[in-house]
Amino acid sequence: MTAFNTLPLKPALLTSVETLGYSEMTPIQAQSLPAMLEGRDVIAQAQTGSGKTAAFGLSLLQSLGVETIRLQALVLCPTRELADQVSKAIRKLAANIPNVKLLTLCGGMPLGPQLASLTHDPHIVVGTPGRVQEHLKRGSLHGGGIKVLVLDEADRMLDMGFSEAIDDIVGRIAKHHQTLLFSATYPDEIREVSRRLQRNPVEITVEAPTDTKPAIEQQFIDVDPNRKLDALAQLLTGERGQHALVFCNMRRDVDAVAEELDRRGFSALALHGDMEQRDRDEVLVQFANRSCSVLIATDVAARGLDITALPLVISYDVAHDPDTHTHRIGRTGRAGQTGLAITLCTPREQPKAENIEQVLGRPLAWHPLKISPPRGKTLNLAPMKTLVIDAGRQDKLRPGDILGALTGDAGLKADDVGKIDVFATRAYVAITRSLANRALERLRAGKIKGRNLRVRSLH
Repeated sequence: MTAFNTLPLKPALLTSVETLGYSEMTPIQAQSLPAMLEGRDVIAQAQTGSGKTAAFGLSLLQSLGVETIRLQALVLCPTRELADQVSKAIRKLAANIPNVKLLTLCGGMPLGPQLASLTHDPHIVVGTPGRVQEHLKRGSLHGGGIKVLVLDEADRMLDMGFSEAIDDIVGRIAKHHQTLLFSATYPDEIREVSRRLQRNPVEITVEAPTDTKPAIEQQFIDVDPNRKLDALAQLLTGERGQHALVFCNMRRDVDAVAEELDRRGFSALALHGDMEQRDRDEVLVQFANRSCSVLIATDVAARGLDITALPLVISYDVAHDPDTHTHRIGRTGRAGQTGLAITLCTPREQPKAENIEQVLGRPLAWHPLKISPPRGKTLNLAPMKTLVIDAGRQDKLRPGDILGALTGDAGLKADDVGKIDVFATRAYVAITRSLANRALERLRAGKIKGRNLRVRSLH
């Protein structure tokens, strides 16, 4: 049986599962949840989009004692973007359990507001290893009551050099706790971490079904280095290019490719670790709400990107190693959708492609591409445009308040309003591009929740 109600979950959690529309468990949920609910340590191999967040989220909420005001569950993630995504998912699962306090603690954010939030212990913390370690060292975070430790995307955390920080964190929290380790791959380093941190873990591997057509079609294209940008632009002019993720190996190439695509008329934005955190947040918001058609990113920056229907991923550069290549193509073909993953390969990058082929154990699918002569600037604009409202959760602003103002005084139809994201001090709303200027003028002239708030367009 794979129905959630076959598990010994709290009624409040079953209600949340039903509200979120989860009817049947995914393979990773069906295999891992029984062991996790029994309090067993688990090491699980599962790809992004497999439902692992809901699995460990339900497990840690099941063991949570809300009446005990102390930190009871800690989730470590490699990046802030993934930590934000995991926090949102757990909050949704906890919607029917009153008074659950969850904090997200990540680097790249001011320490002051985090310290203020920690004057009272949270029940759950989701964060990146460096910042969590810093709070434990300062004594602003107390780990003595932790019952569950989750290492999410553990392989990527090790790739990013967080091994020592994780060991230090484990040394500063309750000695007896459940450890749940999730990883897309099982290199030797992950097995070593499991041996150090876990007690008789249940090992779970969820393989993609082999008897069905793969959700992701992979194509490799042999390209001259001097025509790489022309090839990319040509690939992005198709229907799938209306929402595409492009990977570069180097940060400087991310900026160069984004600038060139913008010059050619694409709604393209760059994402990498040298950017300010607010700029990174705004880029992610625009890509998720369809105000940006093409996102050019480094591998680390794209971790935790929560875009379900992403039809096209392009590797502008061949990934340095097969694991990274697997992570890249796993961004498309999620949640039952089909996807296309294209890799542009120059002659110098051929050895990397051969390494990927060796690990895959089957020949790569090489496709010819006849590159047309470069055309002048042609507009390939995203369907939406983003407006920024300088108020957020701290001002008690909710998505419904924004939607009400747009469909009321601003005179828009609900269908013309896209995704609404409300952060602590800012809110972002996607508007059909042709109506964005009208909506901006009306919002500036009118009020939102009875107040005159500063509204601007995000470019």
